[in-house]
Amino acid sequence: MSTWLIFGASKGTGAWLLQQAIKRGQPVIAVIRQDEDVQRLKESGVRVIQGDASDEHVVNSACQLAGSEAIIISTMGGSKDYLAHRTIIDCAEKNGISRMLMVTSLGCGDSWPTLSERSKAAFGQAVREKSLAESWLQTSKLDYCILRPGGLLNGEPTNRAKLYVQQEVHGFVNRSDIAIEIEKLLASPFGNKIYSIVDPELKAASSR
Repeated sequence: MSTWLIFGASKGTGAWLLQQAIKRGQPVIAVIRQDEDVQRLKESGVRVIQGDASDEHVVNSACQLAGSEAIIISTMGGSKDYLAHRTIIDCAEKNGISRMLMVTSLGCGDSWPTLSERSKAAFGQAVREKSLAESWLQTSKLDYCILRPGGLLNGEPTNRAKLYVQQEVHGFVNRSDIAIEIEKLLASPFGNKIYSIVDPELKAASSR
């Protein structure tokens, strides 16, 4: 069973995915930055590497611990989005890891024209960072999968999330449902695919 090496496991989609791994006895390693998150996850039995994902030494250590058969999953964002993902991808290649799944956002890459001007003004910079990260992954040697979710909401899974290929979509999706779809995708080779993911029945008011 391949180890999951998760970046972004302390909150959001990554935290949901980590909980699924724990429940199923899936071997998992999490790269975590904050002391309180490190302690909490260690108490849950998770193997943790503490440090910043933009630190090559930290990421190399995580890749070596996970082994070459590991699958990397990243649900990270933030101001160092591109730099961190570039570091992860480069270290994965260096350590012989061949598969990576990255969660980005609707509007990244060739879906940029589908963003409204309001959305571009509000979070366009973050989307451009994620687009750079996508490009670095797409031009790497890795077998990749890129997931572009719509507006992210909290809540229990609805099990209605759908994947779309080369199709303009808009809407929302629960982080918990993204985690479920990630687990399904991890079961097979990725084939260098890019998917959009939304729950077509979910409205923003459904978030709790």
